[in-house]
Amino acid sequence: MSTPSTFAELPLLAPLQEALGKLGFTVPTPVQAQCIPLLLEGRDVLGQSRTGSGKTFAYGLPLLQRLNPDLRDRRLQALVLCPTRELATQVTTELRKAARCMAGVRILEVCGGQPGWTQRQSLEQGVHVVVGTPGRCLEMFERGAMRPDALAMVVLDEADRMLDLGFEDQVVQILDGLPEDRQTVFFSATFPKNVQELSDTWLRNPASIVLPGEPLEILHHAHLAEPDARLDALLSVLRAHDPGSAIVFGNFKESVKRVAAALTAAGFSAGELHGDLEQPDRDRIMARLRNGSVRVLVATDVAARGIDVLGLDMVVNYELPPKADAYVHRTGRTGRAGQPGLAVALVSSREQERLARIAAELGLDIPLSPLPAPAVAASVASMRTIFVGGGRKDKLRPGDILGALTGPPEVGGAGLAAGSVGKIEIHDRFSYVAVAAAGADAAVAALRQGRIKGMRFRVDTLG
Repeated sequence: MSTPSTFAELPLLAPLQEALGKLGFTVPTPVQAQCIPLLLEGRDVLGQSRTGSGKTFAYGLPLLQRLNPDLRDRRLQALVLCPTRELATQVTTELRKAARCMAGVRILEVCGGQPGWTQRQSLEQGVHVVVGTPGRCLEMFERGAMRPDALAMVVLDEADRMLDLGFEDQVVQILDGLPEDRQTVFFSATFPKNVQELSDTWLRNPASIVLPGEPLEILHHAHLAEPDARLDALLSVLRAHDPGSAIVFGNFKESVKRVAAALTAAGFSAGELHGDLEQPDRDRIMARLRNGSVRVLVATDVAARGIDVLGLDMVVNYELPPKADAYVHRTGRTGRAGQPGLAVALVSSREQERLARIAAELGLDIPLSPLPAPAVAASVASMRTIFVGGGRKDKLRPGDILGALTGPPEVGGAGLAAGSVGKIEIHDRFSYVAVAAAGADAAVAALRQGRIKGMRFRVDTLG
């Protein structure tokens, strides 16, 4: 079929079309326009598309359409493998949005860092779709908690990152145990040799969707900064550009900790993300970055893989990565969805040759320019994050929290103006809400004294 210009032209089920309408989606992105028709035909697909291009709906809509129309059949029918829990959470959220008008669809996140017994309990009750990480999913298959008998579709999202993280053996074991007549989909931002070999083995006559021509809208710059002057150079860059949101990448967790501490001491709203953090701490810092109460995140590659923060203004390579594909993954987090982005690399004189090699391999122009003149102010966030110890399982909705925050004090509300409340995230057993920093302490006090939807919950500030 010809490439569709609107979702209405696609033969999607009425509940999926209804959900797209409610979400305000009318025109598919390029990856959606090319992938959805092929996947609806039952083809295997090997897709290359950067994060933020709409690839989750590109495979998610056909995945939901393939489910048994009799949703009382709660056998596992689709599996999405992701390299990290953060990406799995995002994919789960997007699939639930797409399935919002399909009453009865059960989508479960199955990842490490969460209690295995609760996941097994949910699996025993029956689910249609599992989104998870390879290690925990393999464990559930081996325990018999997940059965592949009815599985019709498997997706590897960010396949290159999955192999980089050492999950190849688990992925192969999972694929080897799935029905042979399944539909298989690989998405990868890059195609190193190991990804190509995996796809050659497990995909059957796949359609190849490569979208290298998508405009990245990223301005690349490099500044000369020797190791002993690099921190001062970073402060100059951040103060000059004053990004609303930025990720600063380091190659080692020790340097990430040191840089995050220095930025905080310099007055920046900064946080850190590295392998020493427990999962709840990772979740909190990512929620704060998404809602704007942290403006600069300092991270290692391994910790940051799979995270997706839309509208990220800037990426800084505080330490230059060793390979070009890592540079692609780092800088691809800015300049998304039509919004311009900025990628800055700080390099020593000894690293200039490596920078030139990366630029040549990627076909990029990364000019070396003088450091910008710094402004005086630091990037101080105007929002703070409030933790609420109740969530989706407690029947809480964003409107319930918003109502408690904006309700008048005489009826137990916090009395905030609606414009003082930012992003609200509802999870299974807890929620995050961003509020204007000036009113955060008063809001917490009011919520502790009052009730949300008639119930009392633990309430704290995260920063």
